[in-house]
Amino acid sequence: MQIQSLISPSRTLCGVEGGSKKRALELLANTIAQDIPDIDADELFRRLIGRERLGSTGIGHGIAIPHCRIEHCSGTVGALITLTDPIDFDAIDSQPVDILFAMLVPEDAHSEHLQTLAALAGALNNAEYRQRLRAAKTNEALYDAALTTS
Repeated sequence: MQIQSLISPSRTLCGVEGGSKKRALELLANTIAQDIPDIDADELFRRLIGRERLGSTGIGHGIAIPHCRIEHCSGTVGALITLTDPIDFDAIDSQPVDILFAMLVPEDAHSEHLQTLAALAGALNNAEYRQRLRAAKTNEALYDAALTTS
C-alpha cells in the first residue's frame, strides 16, 4: 500500500486543536470534503460517528484510524491529522490519541477496505514511523513523513 495514494498535502494537517473525539472527526470530515467536492462533510461526519458507535477505531499507541464506506467516492481516500493535545478516543489501550488517519472507501469496496485498513494499521504500529509523524512541525513535514513508511 502506498500512503501517497491515500492522502494529499491538502488533506494533511499538523498540530491542530482536536478538543474531543467528535470535534476531531468533524475536522477530518470537513478537511476531506473541502478537497473532494463530491463528498458531503455532514454525511461523512455522520458515517464516521456511526462507525465509532460500533467500536472505537483507536488502535493503540496514540493512533486512531476512523474509517467508513461512502457514496460518491471513486477510490480509497485518506486524511491525516496530528493534534496539539491528545484526546480520549476510547482506544483499545486506553491511551489518548494524537494521530488520526481517516480512511474512506466506496460503498462496494469490501475486500479493498479491509486490505488497506490492515496495511495502514501495520504502518502505524511501527514506532519509528509514529515518531516521525509526531516530530513533524508543519503540514508539509507531516505529509513528507507520512510518505516514508519504512
